[in-house]
Amino acid sequence: MGAARTGTRARRAVPWVVLGLWLAALVLVGPFAGKFGDIQQNRSVDYLPDSADSTQVARIQDELPGGQATDLVLVYHRDGGLTAADRQQAGAQVAEIGTEYKLTSEPRAVVSRDGTTLMYPVSSTMPGQDDKARDAFVDGVRDLANGGAGLGVEVGGPGALNTDMSKVFGSIDGTLLYATLGVVTALLVLIYRSPFLWLVPLATAGVAAGMAMAAAYGLHEAFGVTVTGQSGGVMTVLVLGAGTDYALLLISRYREELRRHERPYDAMRAALRGCGPAILASSGTVAAGLLCLLAADLNSSSGMGPVGMVGVLAALVAMTTLLPALLVLLGRRIFWPLIPAFGSAPKARRSLFSAMGSSATRRPVTVLVGGAVLLGALALGALDLPGTLKQEDSFTMKPESISAGQTLARAFPGQSSQPITVIAPAAKADAVLARARTTNGVARATTGRSGSGWTEISVYSTAAPETPGETRTIGALRAGLDDTYGTYVGGPSAQQLDLADSQARDREVVVPLVLAAVFVILVGLLRSLVAPLMLLVAVVAVWGAALGIGGLVFGPVLGFQGTDSGLGLLSFVFLVALGVDYGIFLMHRMREESVAGADPETAALTALRTTGGVIASAGVVLAATFAVLTTLPLVGLVELGFVIAVGVLLDTFLVRTYLVTTASVLLKRRVWWPGRLSRAPEPVRTERQREPV
Repeated sequence: MGAARTGTRARRAVPWVVLGLWLAALVLVGPFAGKFGDIQQNRSVDYLPDSADSTQVARIQDELPGGQATDLVLVYHRDGGLTAADRQQAGAQVAEIGTEYKLTSEPRAVVSRDGTTLMYPVSSTMPGQDDKARDAFVDGVRDLANGGAGLGVEVGGPGALNTDMSKVFGSIDGTLLYATLGVVTALLVLIYRSPFLWLVPLATAGVAAGMAMAAAYGLHEAFGVTVTGQSGGVMTVLVLGAGTDYALLLISRYREELRRHERPYDAMRAALRGCGPAILASSGTVAAGLLCLLAADLNSSSGMGPVGMVGVLAALVAMTTLLPALLVLLGRRIFWPLIPAFGSAPKARRSLFSAMGSSATRRPVTVLVGGAVLLGALALGALDLPGTLKQEDSFTMKPESISAGQTLARAFPGQSSQPITVIAPAAKADAVLARARTTNGVARATTGRSGSGWTEISVYSTAAPETPGETRTIGALRAGLDDTYGTYVGGPSAQQLDLADSQARDREVVVPLVLAAVFVILVGLLRSLVAPLMLLVAVVAVWGAALGIGGLVFGPVLGFQGTDSGLGLLSFVFLVALGVDYGIFLMHRMREESVAGADPETAALTALRTTGGVIASAGVVLAATFAVLTTLPLVGLVELGFVIAVGVLLDTFLVRTYLVTTASVLLKRRVWWPGRLSRAPEPVRTERQREPV
C-alpha cells in the first residue's frame, strides 16, 4: 500500500515539475525572445552569398571613407512642366538637407528632356551600417522634401528602398503573430466544440513561439546565423501551424485513451506511447528538410534552415511536455461539454473519411489514375508562372521609393537613375573608368570615393533598372573588367541577378538532399522502402500541382508581375517536409493495424477512419496559418503562403484520403516491402470484414 501511494504521489508530481521547469525556462529566455526583432537583416545584400560580386562591393563600400553610404534620389515632378519657382523650391530644400546632414558630395540637379522632372542624387555616410540611423536619415529627408500645389516630391533610391523594406518587415512579426493566433483560435474552437479546450494548445503554441525566438536569437549571437524578416515570419507560422498539428494528434489519441484508463496520467502515457513516434518522426522530417537548407549558397536560405528547425523543435518539445502536463492537471473536465468518461464508448456514427475511403477502394485503379492525371494537369499551370520578380513589383502596395523609381523611368527613358557600382583597385581606377565608359549599354560613368586601396565608380546604363538591357550591361561590365582589372560589379540590380543565380544553384543541391533526408527517416519509421517512395512521389506531385495552381492565379487573377526567385526551392522544402507529416500519421496507424493482424484493405480503411479527421483538422489549420502570409504586403511572401496553403489542402483531401489509401490497397502487403510485414500471410477475411469499416 505504501509503495502504491508513493507511486501515486510521484505520478501527481510529474506534471507540476514539468510546469515548473517551463515557467523557469520562460523567465530565463524571455528577455532574449524580446530581442529577436533587433537581429533581423533585410537588406538585399544580406540575402546574398559571401562569394557574390555584389556582396564584395557592399563590403568594400563599408570600408571606404565614411563607411557605408546611404544613396537617395529626390524626385520633383510636375505634369505640365516644372516652373522656375519649382526649381527654386527644390534647390532650397536640397540646400537645407545639406545643412542638416553631412553629405558625401554636393547634390547636382539633373533635369529631364521634357522639363517635367528634376532629380537630385543625395548620398550620406552618416547612418553607417546602423539600420535605425539609416531609417531616421531617410525619414528626415522625406520630411524636408515636400511639394504642394501640383508639385510632386518623392524620395527614392537604394537607401529609401531599404528603409521601406525594413518598415514592412518590422511590421510583419506582430501582424503575423496576432493574425495567425486569431486564425488558429477560430479553427480550434470549431474543431473541439469546447469553450475551454482550445486555450490549452493555443497557450502552449504561444510559449513555443517565445522559446523559438529566444533560440533563434542564440543561434545568431553564437554562430552568426543570418535571420531575415522572411525567415522570422516563416518560423512563427511553423511554430503555430506545426505545433497545433502535433497538439491535434496528441489530444485526439488522449481522448481515446481516457475511455480506457481511469487516471488522466495513465491515459496520457498511453497516448504519448501511441502517437509519440509519429509526432517525433513528423517533426524530424521537417527539421531534417529545413537543415538541408544549410547547403544553400544564399545566406537567407541557409539561415532559414536552422531558424525554422528551432521553431519546429520548440513546437515538438512544448507539445510533448508542457501540453501533456497541462492536460493531465486539468483532468477530464477540460473536454466539457463532450467529456470522455472512463469505460464509455465513442458515439457510433459513420465517418466521412470512412465513406470516402470505401468509395475509393471500390475502384482503386480508376481513382489512382484519375488523381494522378488531375495532379499532372494542374502542374502544367506552372508553365504560366510569371517571370522573375523585380524589386519594383515586390510590394502589393507601392511604397514611395518604388513610385519614385517609376517616375524617373518615365522621365529619363534613355538612362537609368540607379547606378551600377564598380569597385576597382585604386591604381587601376582611371583605366577602369575609361573601359566602363566604352562598354556597350553605358550612358555615363563617374568616380566616387577612394580608400583602403579601392575606388568607387558609378556606372549608369542606357536601359531602365532590372530590364534585359541593363542585365546585358552588367554582364558586359563583369566580362570586360573582372578578370583583367580585378574589379567587382555590384549595386541593386546586380544583387538581384546574383540572387537569381544563387537560387538556381541551390535548387540543384538542396532538392536531392531534402528527398534523401526525408526518405531515410521514413524508412526508419515505416521499416519499408516502398511506402516511403510512395509518400515522396505523392508530395512531389502535390508540389508541382500547387505551383501550377499558382501559375493560374498569380498573373491572371492577382496581377503579379513576377515570381519570387526563391519560391520553387522554399515551397518544395516546406511542402515535402510538411506534406510527409500527414503521410506519417496515416501510414504509421496503418502499420499498427497491419501488425495487429488486419488485412491490407481493412488496415488502410481503419487508419483513414481513425486519423482522417485529425489529418483534415491539422491540414486545415496548417493551410490557414500559411494562408496568413497572403495578407502581408510583400509579393514573395504572398506567393509562398499561397502555394504552401494550396499544397497542404491538396495533400490533405486528395492525396492522403484517396491516392495513398488506394495505392496501399492495390499494393497490399507489398507496401511494406522488404520488411517482415510484407512477408506475413494474408489473413482470411470474413464477410463482416469485407464491409466498409
